[in-house]
Amino acid sequence: MRFKDELAEARPEALLGTRRRFLTLAGAATVLALSTRLPGSGTAYSSARTLSGYPFTLGIASGDPLPDSVVLWTRLAPEALVPFGGMPYAPVDVEWELAHDEAFRRIAARGVEVAWPEVGHSVHVDVKGLEPGREYFYRFVAGGERSPIGRTRTAPAAGNGALKFAMVSCQSWHAGFYTAYKHLVNEDVDVVLHLGDYIYEFATDPVGGARNTPIPESAQVPTESLDQYRQRYAVYKTDPDLQAAHAAAPFIVTWDDHEVVNNYADENTTNDQPEAEFLLRRANGYRAYWENMPLRLPSKPAGPDMQLYRRFRYGDLVEFNVLDTRQYRDRQPGAAGQDRFDPTRTILGAEQEQWLLDGLSASPARWNVLAQQVLMAQLDSDPGAGTSIPTDAWDGYAANRIRVADALTQRRISNPVVLCGDVHRHQASHVKGDYRVANAPIVAPEFTCTSISSAGDGSVETPNAANLLRANPHLEMTTSQRGYVTCTVTPDTWHTDFRVVPYITRPGAPVSTHASYAVENGNPQMETA
Repeated sequence: MRFKDELAEARPEALLGTRRRFLTLAGAATVLALSTRLPGSGTAYSSARTLSGYPFTLGIASGDPLPDSVVLWTRLAPEALVPFGGMPYAPVDVEWELAHDEAFRRIAARGVEVAWPEVGHSVHVDVKGLEPGREYFYRFVAGGERSPIGRTRTAPAAGNGALKFAMVSCQSWHAGFYTAYKHLVNEDVDVVLHLGDYIYEFATDPVGGARNTPIPESAQVPTESLDQYRQRYAVYKTDPDLQAAHAAAPFIVTWDDHEVVNNYADENTTNDQPEAEFLLRRANGYRAYWENMPLRLPSKPAGPDMQLYRRFRYGDLVEFNVLDTRQYRDRQPGAAGQDRFDPTRTILGAEQEQWLLDGLSASPARWNVLAQQVLMAQLDSDPGAGTSIPTDAWDGYAANRIRVADALTQRRISNPVVLCGDVHRHQASHVKGDYRVANAPIVAPEFTCTSISSAGDGSVETPNAANLLRANPHLEMTTSQRGYVTCTVTPDTWHTDFRVVPYITRPGAPVSTHASYAVENGNPQMETA
């Protein structure tokens, strides 16, 4: 498929008539973000035998593990921070190998995939026919150069006595170093859940903030065009600790708001940007997200829309319901939040909510996880008679929370667990339905992951912690240190460790466990472990 064929289909008139300044150096590629078609794979095109430099500067990754397949990802960029990554505007053949051993003596699968310029020379290989619950190693070759070796693992098909996974979120590059990822590599987890804010769209310091790493002027401005989003991912992905984490385990990813713009809600923005302009920006952000994540082809964006919610089963032990609370939500309520109990309001959208509840009802898993972006449990910061809640979280959509919580109880869902990020704090809390009801029953534990780096070094004590704990008796713990979370799950017990680093504005921080909690099968109330 040639690029002119893409342009022939990318003609949503309401979008193409807006803000021609989005069409920068790679202007045609920005229009491409609106296309519903993507180049296919194959070896019909001759590849560049030599490139301008080492092409794997953005690392490698794997993701979306199933019992019989896993996605392998890379993006060719010999000059990571220049337009098109320093690549020729031509398709390039990329060889790949998957092996049973790190020495690649026992090859499980191999092939050739085309890195198309229309998708930023990214490669998404969906390797099928694999064995369940199996560790594999993979690598790529392009332009005569070989990538680092990555480790991945398929999901088990049945059984599964134990699972260890990690969750991360919120990794502002200019806020500090990714020391948490450096330690996460040593945790030997089966899979990593990234719960959003992989990049930040804000203007970036010319010297990378605390990193003191100069970046091009074009990478300093807020992201709007496809070029700018691609370049922002390149800045983030040059980090060696992030690359090491991706190479150590498969990732299951979902986004929050900063992959496009802060606090957007479906087609609405907080600055009331005209809808047509914003949808073009959203199309650019979604396209760059897909290009830079280890996602399958069915997740490819169609203009400003992208199917991201999906489900992963680990035998009969855990089922992950990966949600998208950003693309389908109603606009946030006003500051007073008067309409948050309006039963017509939604954070999930009707289709996704039905998909979630039907899937939970059919799940054979012992533990059923809602892996999503924002706090589901109420977080009131007013210890008095009033209520002061974050309207961008589920608190702004309280009727939707009540519906989901009631369904979890009425449908007798086995051991629901809620995971989230967003707030740059580790928190342990309990989800209830209607928090206005005295002694409302606990429906699920909620474990909130702090940021990898966003908001700087942080502090052991969360600001306003005393008021938060008084106003929210269901809140067990809160800390504003940076880090990640690990969870070890067996049929009988869910064990969560909140891992923290004391600083991120300089490298070399040690890691420790701030708090640990356990949940027993059949009892949603967590206990200190």
